[in-house]
Amino acid sequence: MPRKAGKLSILLTLALCAGTALPIGAAGASSAQEGKLMAALLRSRELWATIDLCNPHDQPDYVGVRGSMPGDRHVHDKMYMSFKLQYQDATSKKWIDLAKGVTQTFTYVGPGGSVRQGGSSFQLVPRTGQPAYTLRGVVGFQWRRGARILQSASRTTTAAHKSVSGADPAGYSAATCVIG
Repeated sequence: MPRKAGKLSILLTLALCAGTALPIGAAGASSAQEGKLMAALLRSRELWATIDLCNPHDQPDYVGVRGSMPGDRHVHDKMYMSFKLQYQDATSKKWIDLAKGVTQTFTYVGPGGSVRQGGSSFQLVPRTGQPAYTLRGVVGFQWRRGARILQSASRTTTAAHKSVSGADPAGYSAATCVIG
């Protein structure tokens, strides 16, 4: 079934998985302990980004970006993600944001009690006669307690991750996508 997409992104798919991160802000925890626990989130194998949709036959010119973030096991904390695409300049080989000047918008993906996945689809309009573009995704992550950001991170897309939903074909996971 095709994903729906707007100019940039509209589809957010949430999934709940079992988590293995340690609790943050436990009663009596020192700020040094909390700092170590926050640093552990950044080293977690559950913190990743991937391309889970790349120009499938039934959804031409669509790219899906999915992220996963470990929970801090504090059910009152909230977790957020943002999604963007970058293309690789053919000459300089540098990665450039596809939509320059767009404010990064973080979307709530769930409470901090366990691992969360979220995703966004982008529809591209290739220009006839132009070369293909190599694309990658960048996912921003934030763990928040009230209005305070406890930790933030970003990851570029890599391959070999397991999306719990949205991958097309099922199980698809890549670092980049070529469209054009």
